[in-house]
Amino acid sequence: MQRGTAALLRCARFLGELQPRRISSLETARCFSGAAMQAQPSAPEGYDGTAELKRMNLFTAVNDALHIALDTDPNSYIFGEDVSFGGVFRCTTGLAERFGRHRVFNTPLCEQGIIGFGIGLAAMGSRAIAEIQFADYIFPAFDQIVNEAAKCRYRSGNQFDCGGLTIRTPYGAVGHGGHYHSQSPEAFFTHVPGLKVVVPRSPSKAKGLLLASIRDRNPTVFFEPKGLYRMAVEEVPIGDYETELGRAEVLREGSDVTVVGWGAQMLVLERACDAVEKEGVSCELIDLQTLLPWDVDTVAASVSKTGRLVISHEAPITSGFGAEIAAKIAERSFLKLEAPVARVCGLDTPFPLVFEPFYLPTESKVADAIMHTVSF
Repeated sequence: MQRGTAALLRCARFLGELQPRRISSLETARCFSGAAMQAQPSAPEGYDGTAELKRMNLFTAVNDALHIALDTDPNSYIFGEDVSFGGVFRCTTGLAERFGRHRVFNTPLCEQGIIGFGIGLAAMGSRAIAEIQFADYIFPAFDQIVNEAAKCRYRSGNQFDCGGLTIRTPYGAVGHGGHYHSQSPEAFFTHVPGLKVVVPRSPSKAKGLLLASIRDRNPTVFFEPKGLYRMAVEEVPIGDYETELGRAEVLREGSDVTVVGWGAQMLVLERACDAVEKEGVSCELIDLQTLLPWDVDTVAASVSKTGRLVISHEAPITSGFGAEIAAKIAERSFLKLEAPVARVCGLDTPFPLVFEPFYLPTESKVADAIMHTVSF
């Protein structure tokens, strides 16, 4: 009995050591700020360098963007489960009180109904901002998104559309979400012509990309990294600005290997690049920001320079969006490649609970892939 108890304690200590290290807001802000990167990231589009800045975390930046969207367009509406009292992540806090419960309102727990309603509202000319409470629960609405929203303009010969529809949904690992609160289903939607798919990495990008998504004339699925809602903190321009959709951002310039990711994974990639830099490896780090359409030219130009490519995302590796990037770069830059394209991704299993540290593409896994690619 004592031996069994001792074994359980050793196992518990072992698993505890493997838990992801908690990140302070200051450290996250440092990782996402220009000061932590070799190449200064470009300022948000519409920001002239003179506007006032305010320190925000990611959910506050999303809330700020929604305030601006409702304030600048009286024909815009926000709806979803629990949004009228702020939502489970507080992203819609204060909106119903300011703009009225006829513009910010709760819906039944019915994802296909939420999106179906949004399609009709957008088809009548309104800006419909729908919230799916967790990306894991977007699948009941899959038919509405894929067969209705995405095809509306095409099947009508451009006579009508629902381009005013934006679907916000939190995605990704959070440390304790398990099977149904941790998934990254972005690749399902990148296979659908007629949609745009956007994933921000930081507060300033969340605000600019969300406003651009809401105002774009195509239905957009906007994935928010819920693990960064409170942890990612940085200076965000006050006021109205947009970040261009379909354009990647080079966060740091390098000469040995191109490293590509999006969303919350960018923090992991930044650390991995820092780690291999100590070994003399120069990484060019790129945040796609938009997955559909994605910025092929920026990635291909980088790979033509470095000759190597490492792609990383939380979703399972098989048929993940990294496979599309690898295939396209093989077409565009095959003669420039000096090593096989490497992918560091989630495992081909359901998202685990206690084994989450084994599942995730961690800093050490990415660093190992970079070193292997460079030494090929």
